Amino acid sequence: MKAQMQKGFTLIELMIVVAIIGILAAIALPAYQDYVAKSQAAGALAELAPLKTQFEVLANQGQTPTLTATDATYIGQTANGGTYCTLSAPTYTATTGVGQLICTIKNGNAKVNGKTLTLNRSAEGAWACAADSTLEAKHKPGKCS
Repeated sequence: MKAQMQKGFTLIELMIVVAIIGILAAIALPAYQDYVAKSQAAGALAELAPLKTQFEVLANQGQTPTLTATDATYIGQTANGGTYCTLSAPTYTATTGVGQLICTIKNGNAKVNGKTLTLNRSAEGAWACAADSTLEAKHKPGKCS
């Protein structure tokens, strides 16, 4: 009776598979980190954008918006109220109609933490997004420049 031969992978075949997995992981992890950073920046902008509505209501009344929940001119979020945003005090100049909402990104990864997103209101009432110049272009959300 013949002895049955064992079948399986050789050591070199297993080493090749491990090397391939290592190479794929080395490529995939940085790409995933960039994807996460962009989504966190977009999340910060998504927290900032709805505040424009109450800002506009107050601007049309000639009042300066605040982040203090007990004030009559409260815009709907406190300075540390968001998941990804720490807000700076909004600015508004009634004589010119120019204003700003500024978010400093928090709770994100190192590529976006501490960077700022700013919504600028022009005298005509148009809003434009501007991102921190140190925030890489690939992490900037949408039309933020």
